[in-house]
Amino acid sequence: MPKSSGDELAILQNDIVACTLCPRLRDHCREIAKVKRRAYLDHEYWGKPVPSFGDPEARVLILGLAPGAHGANRTGRMFTGDKSGEFLYRALHETGFASRDGVDLKDAYITASAHCAPPDNKPTREELTNCRPYLEREIALLKRLRVVVALGRIAFDTYLSIVNERKSFGHGAVYNLTPVLIASYHPSQQNTSTGKLTAKMLREVFEQASKLSMLS
Repeated sequence: MPKSSGDELAILQNDIVACTLCPRLRDHCREIAKVKRRAYLDHEYWGKPVPSFGDPEARVLILGLAPGAHGANRTGRMFTGDKSGEFLYRALHETGFASRDGVDLKDAYITASAHCAPPDNKPTREELTNCRPYLEREIALLKRLRVVVALGRIAFDTYLSIVNERKSFGHGAVYNLTPVLIASYHPSQQNTSTGKLTAKMLREVFEQASKLSMLS
């Protein structure tokens, strides 16, 4: 009996967690998990590549940069454990893509350009290239995918490298690709605390994604 897309996605996530292609990132994740942040000294950190998750029937793929050192690298779940995640899941809940607590996603799937937390949130070009085949596999397995929301310039460029296109980044811009691409500023604390990205701006991105995902 052939495997379903959900089964194939689960196998892919196991491959991601077991990945050792980037020694610098693996060492960094383990070191962060060992040293910890004072506020989380009693927490057991994940400290491994963080898998993607979401609805296997998703029409919308949300592409971020990488796990936060004390966020997803601690929790083992994309965009959880830090302010960026709280900001993102609020917008997803308000637009019907997520439960209030962000545990369950509906018609959405969350992944990243790099699955390991990088020093200073800056993966190298080689590290991004190493991780890109996982994203390519996810896109192929999400059979109903219609829209990709790229959170930040690195995610934007990562997606464009897969579809072999060059475009200028603009928050809220829609690019007529297959799947369609929507660009958004990343919900980093730096962007949200300065007002570069507001809750209304991010909500509008996902309202647009919802509309576009229902076309064709």
